[in-house]
Amino acid sequence: MSLRPSRRRRRPAVLAAVVAVAALGLAACSSSGGSGGSDDASDGGKKFAGQSLTVIMISSHEGAAKWLSTEFKKETGATIKPVIVPYDQIGSKLALDQQSGADTIDAAAPWYVSLGDLASQGAIQDLTSWIASDKKAIDPSDFIPSIYDAYSKVGDKRYGLPFDGDTHVLFYNKDILARNGISGPPKTWDEYLQDVKTITQNESSHGVYGAAIFGQKSPLILGASFANRLAGYGGEFLDAKGRPVVNSPEAVEAAQALVDVNPYALPTPAETDFGAGNSAWFAGKVGFIENWTDLGVRSEDPTSGSTVAGKWGVTTLPVGGSNTTPRASLVAGFTWVITAHTKKTGLARAFIEFATSSKVNAELLTASPPTGIDPNRKSSLDSAEYGQEFPEIQAVNRTTLSGTLAWPTGKHATELAQTLTDELAKLLAGQGGSAKDTMDRVEAKWKDILGD
Repeated sequence: MSLRPSRRRRRPAVLAAVVAVAALGLAACSSSGGSGGSDDASDGGKKFAGQSLTVIMISSHEGAAKWLSTEFKKETGATIKPVIVPYDQIGSKLALDQQSGADTIDAAAPWYVSLGDLASQGAIQDLTSWIASDKKAIDPSDFIPSIYDAYSKVGDKRYGLPFDGDTHVLFYNKDILARNGISGPPKTWDEYLQDVKTITQNESSHGVYGAAIFGQKSPLILGASFANRLAGYGGEFLDAKGRPVVNSPEAVEAAQALVDVNPYALPTPAETDFGAGNSAWFAGKVGFIENWTDLGVRSEDPTSGSTVAGKWGVTTLPVGGSNTTPRASLVAGFTWVITAHTKKTGLARAFIEFATSSKVNAELLTASPPTGIDPNRKSSLDSAEYGQEFPEIQAVNRTTLSGTLAWPTGKHATELAQTLTDELAKLLAGQGGSAKDTMDRVEAKWKDILGD
């Protein structure tokens, strides 16, 4: 792996390109329907000088918030005021702000799964017409296709633009695998289970375990662990007509695979969230971890406390059952939206054009300190710098180009995700009967929620 942590410095050529993209975006915003009024102010050649925009973002994007605030102010003169909240609260806080009449938020980057609910609650703007009329600046054809539709579209309308690609892949500790006679990463979930067992049986007495399994009861944690296996077994959440298929043989196999590995995971899986799992990874205490691809960037960053720099590898998620083609699991993913009642639509559009642009996304992928951002565009995914700095991460991220598994995004999607997670938690606690019993209950509840 040719990783060079010493390369952390600003790249003038890239930043110059960012300036160009921002200028295009602002010019397009001026001609394509900004909100008018105070948004038309200018000072010293900077269209939005002296103005401010309040945006709500999750805690793991705090680094990105600082980067975006600094760079956007340089280009436009506008001040970005980030409001940082826990990842599982951003949707509810955004909805409450708009429904209560407080209207303190102008833009936000919520979990893409919440788009349908936020739209039905009247909390966010329909951006379909703006995106269609501003194609030159936004360049929607450059977004990774599977990410673009999943992270922006509800029905035939678009409510956001993708910000953080957030795809799960499988990281492995090369030293731990070598110590245990494992020649390389597993290709199937069955091989993965055997490798995890071997490591835990050999090294748990020394505090080293086969894997960190994200098992805390949250759709973005336990739900993600299930989705990774559902993707690997070739399953889906909904069929082509939007009907639940979460009790399919593939879904049952995915649930069972999670049950099977839990006894050999870092104790205790039900309490393992991102913080606990990542800490164990950085300390060299787990052989495997399913995580977002930016974990590789942070594993090489000297400020992260990582002890695994240069000692890790990354591969696509394993496959299982009759499926032999690795698939990307779009388990998280965050999308920029504009709030329904903001009076700063023009400024919000300009900021989102900037924040989701190819050049900005490319810069965020390799910035120091790490920003937690994964590719959202084909051009940033394929950028020479990203490939030079993190070739293995670039390679596994290419699985996002086709055949991905995405969560539902329509109305009630967040309720569907929570219902699934609650039932999986019972299953792993030994309270839900068999994997088939559990997924049959989920199927019935999903049909009831969707009125099917």
